[in-house]
Amino acid sequence: MDHIQLTNIQIFAALLALVISFVIGKKLTFSRLISDKKIQHLVFGSAASLFVLWMFRAGIYDGLSVHFLWLSALPLVLGFRWAVFSASLALIGVTLAGQEHINMLGVNFLLGVLAPIGLTYGIYSFTFHKLPRHTFIYIFLCAFIPGALAIGLKMLSLSGYYYLDDIYSWYTVKDNYLILTTLMLFPEAMFNGMTITLLIIYRPEWVYTFYDKLYLDEQ
Repeated sequence: MDHIQLTNIQIFAALLALVISFVIGKKLTFSRLISDKKIQHLVFGSAASLFVLWMFRAGIYDGLSVHFLWLSALPLVLGFRWAVFSASLALIGVTLAGQEHINMLGVNFLLGVLAPIGLTYGIYSFTFHKLPRHTFIYIFLCAFIPGALAIGLKMLSLSGYYYLDDIYSWYTVKDNYLILTTLMLFPEAMFNGMTITLLIIYRPEWVYTFYDKLYLDEQ
């Protein structure tokens, strides 16, 4: 992975990431970000928290490192678009800091940012419209379970990428990265579940997707 030249998959991922970022960015109200101190603190504070969290990682092979994501709590706090924006800032930060390769930026955005956030927000939307609006359902099905699924999705998809792009052999990926997936599921789920639990208790106004009248008043 010392080469700088982009592979075909990396080029395609970079172009797709640019298109998706443009579409999402067009629907963001950056004027509100400038004028609203609360949004500023939440968006940039989350990006800074993610940056610090993602700097701490473990792994033997270059690129095959594991770390907590915190990308299931993020869209519940910020909403889908601002969550993608905030996580993208953190991804750019860790890339510039040397923890990720610049040629992996598109792949990491699609598989490490967009996919986990999209999965979580999709689950939240389903539970909001199809299931009873109960605090336990919100914490367990919108934060805890998606936390495990999100990191599992990222690690599975990245494992497939490293193998398909012929960066590592399947045995190397499986024995040094994919095998760690099961060890990360429960801690990631707990991390996201506890984050949302504490926030809706002490700072419910910070959680964009939590509505007191729906989740508390009607119980």
